[in-house]
Amino acid sequence: MRSFIVFLILLLAGNLSSYSQTYIGQRETVNYEKKQYNAGTQNWKIIQDAQGRMYFANNEGVLVFDGAYWQLYPLPNKTIVWSIEFGKDKKLYAGGQDEMGYFSPGKNGLLQFTSLKTLLPKADRQFSDIWDIACYEDAVFFRSRNKIFRYYNGKINSYSPYSSWLSLGIYQKRLIAHDEQRGVVTFKNGGWQKFIDKKDLPTGFFITGIAAINKDSSLVTTAKNGVYILSGNRLKSWNINGFGIDNHEHFSGVVVLGDGSFLIGTYANGVYQVNRQGNVIENISKKEGLQNSNVRSMFMDNNRNVWLGLDNGIDFIAYNNAVKHINPLAFKDGGGFSMALFNNNLYFALSNGVYELPAKNMGDLSYTPNNFRVLSQTLSWNLSVVNNKLLSGNDDGFYRIQDGKMLPVDKSSGFWIFKPVKPGDSALIAAGNYNGVKLFEDNGSVLTAKGSIGHSYNESARFVEIDVDNNVWTSHPYRGVYKLSMKSPKLKVYTQADGLPSTLDNFVFKIKGKVVIATQKGIYEYNKKTDRFNISAQFKSVFGTLGLRYLKEDPQGNIWFVQEKNIGVADYSTHSPSLIYIPELSRRILSGFENVFPVNESNIFVGGENGFYHINYARYKQNIHPLKTYIRKVKANAGADSLLFGGYFSNVNDDDKQPAAGMPSLSYLWNSLHFEYSTPVFEEQSNVEYSYYLVGFDKEWSEWSKKTEKDYTNLSAGSYTFKVKARNHHDNISPEASYSFVINPPWYQTIWAYLIYLLIFVYLIYYFYQLQEKRHIRNHEKRLLAQQQKNEEEQRQMAYLHQLELERSEKEVVKLKNEKLESEIEFKNSELASSAMNLVQKKEFLLKVKEELQRLHKSGRDVVETAEIKKLLRLLTEEKKINEEWEQFSMHFNKVHADFLTVIKDRYPAINQQELKLCAYLIMNLSSKEIAQLMAISVRGVEISRYRLRKKLQIPTEVNLFEFLFEIQRECMK
Repeated sequence: MRSFIVFLILLLAGNLSSYSQTYIGQRETVNYEKKQYNAGTQNWKIIQDAQGRMYFANNEGVLVFDGAYWQLYPLPNKTIVWSIEFGKDKKLYAGGQDEMGYFSPGKNGLLQFTSLKTLLPKADRQFSDIWDIACYEDAVFFRSRNKIFRYYNGKINSYSPYSSWLSLGIYQKRLIAHDEQRGVVTFKNGGWQKFIDKKDLPTGFFITGIAAINKDSSLVTTAKNGVYILSGNRLKSWNINGFGIDNHEHFSGVVVLGDGSFLIGTYANGVYQVNRQGNVIENISKKEGLQNSNVRSMFMDNNRNVWLGLDNGIDFIAYNNAVKHINPLAFKDGGGFSMALFNNNLYFALSNGVYELPAKNMGDLSYTPNNFRVLSQTLSWNLSVVNNKLLSGNDDGFYRIQDGKMLPVDKSSGFWIFKPVKPGDSALIAAGNYNGVKLFEDNGSVLTAKGSIGHSYNESARFVEIDVDNNVWTSHPYRGVYKLSMKSPKLKVYTQADGLPSTLDNFVFKIKGKVVIATQKGIYEYNKKTDRFNISAQFKSVFGTLGLRYLKEDPQGNIWFVQEKNIGVADYSTHSPSLIYIPELSRRILSGFENVFPVNESNIFVGGENGFYHINYARYKQNIHPLKTYIRKVKANAGADSLLFGGYFSNVNDDDKQPAAGMPSLSYLWNSLHFEYSTPVFEEQSNVEYSYYLVGFDKEWSEWSKKTEKDYTNLSAGSYTFKVKARNHHDNISPEASYSFVINPPWYQTIWAYLIYLLIFVYLIYYFYQLQEKRHIRNHEKRLLAQQQKNEEEQRQMAYLHQLELERSEKEVVKLKNEKLESEIEFKNSELASSAMNLVQKKEFLLKVKEELQRLHKSGRDVVETAEIKKLLRLLTEEKKINEEWEQFSMHFNKVHADFLTVIKDRYPAINQQELKLCAYLIMNLSSKEIAQLMAISVRGVEISRYRLRKKLQIPTEVNLFEFLFEIQRECMK
């Protein structure tokens, strides 16, 4: 009973220890399911070619993945492929059930399998399964249980075991095999020599993997005997500790990781990462994201990331990725708001509490063991180290964290942020809260509230910075930027009217010792002399007018920023700062509450929607590798598809360009082509963009696009070269991949066709020439006769037309002369009529005066009475008496002047008879004096009458009265 209790305690301790050893940084794992790659479930071997394509020995054939497309190449007998390997001749060798050979490109660049069985004697052609392939010196070795075949110089030799061959592999540049009865042997001088005797091997020893750990030693995994270090020809057991690992479980293989640790695969527990001391650092199995825990094969690719061939599926683990997710179970998927490093502990502020984590190793902190301790379970906005004190701004108040406890300082409101004030007589802390900015005095052990800064300022102060003059700057996303003074309760708000590009979305930060404003149009600085904001000349060359929401300077002087929902860094490590974006975190950061906590170049923490993200920035820059782009498929379309190129120019494991002899010449019927291309980027394939250019058709490179295929239709005859290049989120642009081809002209555009066209054309010219000559002779006489008749007719016609033209001209001259005479007569008549009318009026008037005087003379009176004289005077002065003759005068005047007076009366009904007379006298071009005599009024009266007439005619002051009346008369004359 006591033994059982001791065993139980040890088991629990082991479990607790295994949990405490888990890293906080979680790597990204990509699962490729069977339905994605569309092949068999199990994957037995993994390799990579020079261009970066991945190859998998699959149950249904050789599976190839180029980052965008999967393609399966089955063996002729459709059997399982157990092993694959590249030979020194750059061919892809493959072995399966009763089959072995190699893949190499055919004429169309598609992989074709060549079997090597025909080189074997008939007795050796049934060899069951080829489990291993190894390339040694210039030969290729294939292992089945009953034979090892050596393919060299076009011939195959076979080697039989004492009992059965259990394994085959490369150890420290030598080829070794395991004979079940003899032990481990090595190939030398054309034969197998003893290397490790069977008696020196454990019972049931079965090698599953070998990986070199230095120039003299390798790590060896076995099926049930654990892990060994093989140095020289001596095996030494190497026990692995931690995570409750069983040193006798089935280890399926081993690879050496980039950091010097080892990754060991198992058939039941996924993979173990083991350091050089034999301690398990991490165990990744199904619960950590693998599709299943049965690992059949492993491979570390060119970018030091790991591929796992599983019992059902393929997994990719970004072991070399510099971005990791920190979201342990303790966080409960809370949003990450802030972080702090204090007294060798990491502190995390999340939407659901504050957490403490011991961090003794200051290397890559993502490898810190998962030993989180909960300090608080309330929303915490900020963690700040001020005056060697760890302060926490929570939704329910201001706390100080000391000795793992949350000590309340001020619970009057929620607190956002803490900033130290420039030292004076005492240490002060400005604390932004829900209702403004509060000032606290730091007396060492006690923090004492000293009131608010800017008593009239009660806005939420989530962004607070203090400049060299101890002015407190705070910003509100919707109201502007505020400047508060420590010495005065006055405050000033800065908006668009004060130089900011907008009143909205302004955020205050301190960068390079300056208080700056991150705006939607770049970074702005305060100008003390003008009391205005201007765009920062220092940062404009780096950020331009990017819309920024967040800024943070790291210890190396780099500036981390957030643009929309993307995070990036302005890297100042070179002479000219450059912007590097981190697309792995695009749309994963905590929008609206962005925060970056830089510890050093290897440890940048970013708040995420769930937990935090860790960026090893130094490694991130190292991982910026040049890209490779290749054209994986070219098809011609003419009702049915014809494969022109399958992705390989020469050998499989080669990086050659298209040879000149490999340029296809296509019939004109195949003038529509389809291109597919890719780049072997497996971590961030979604961030890869392509640009293409068909030389001979396109005028320039296309816009960058994520499309991995392009179609061209109805290309004209000629020579073409299709080029494509790729770029990733680091703006790395790959070299161009190209494919050249020729489209032949249609049969009717060939040289022979043009020769035939020429002969036909010459014959037709000769034929039509002869025909035309006969017609010409026949028609010449007709044309001469017709021309003679036509000329005679034209002469007669011209004579007749000439006579008509003369007569017409004479008539026109006579008509014009008559019209001129009529105009002159009409004008003279008008003048005579006017003068006659005037004389008639005067004669009639004088006759009346004469008659009156004769009457007085006949009366015989010597003295004329006064009444008679007055009567005579009245007769002389009254113009109304003349009205009796007016009708006769107006009729005569209208007749002469084309009803001028009638038109005036019709247009202006308000005009009276006296004013009509004035119009008539004006048309007659009489002077004012003459008009006054005729109307028996003074010259002044004439002017008054003219004024009244202008008003009735509604003539503007700038228009002459005579010209106005004359224009009416002209209209009447027309």
